[in-house]
Amino acid sequence: PRLADIVLVSGPVTVHSLDRVRRTIGQVPEPRVIVTLGSCPLSCNVFKGSYSVAGPLDKYVPIDVSIAGCAPKPEAIIDGLALAAKILKEKRGAK
Repeated sequence: PRLADIVLVSGPVTVHSLDRVRRTIGQVPEPRVIVTLGSCPLSCNVFKGSYSVAGPLDKYVPIDVSIAGCAPKPEAIIDGLALAAKILKEKRGAK
């Protein structure tokens, strides 16, 4: 993750994976862009309220782009990743 610019998180954030997800994202150098793919990391979707789900990812780390859907449409994924690239370019220009 130390060479990454964009982090893509898909699937529900579980209690067991939360620490690993936060550590991995923390190892990505600034400027970075965090993208959620699908409804699970965004709202927990059908897993909301489950004992094993820690909750939406935005409770723990700031999210730059959210690509909603279960499963997201290919067009939405392309648009979301293009937006992530644009945000990354803007963040790099700000420094």
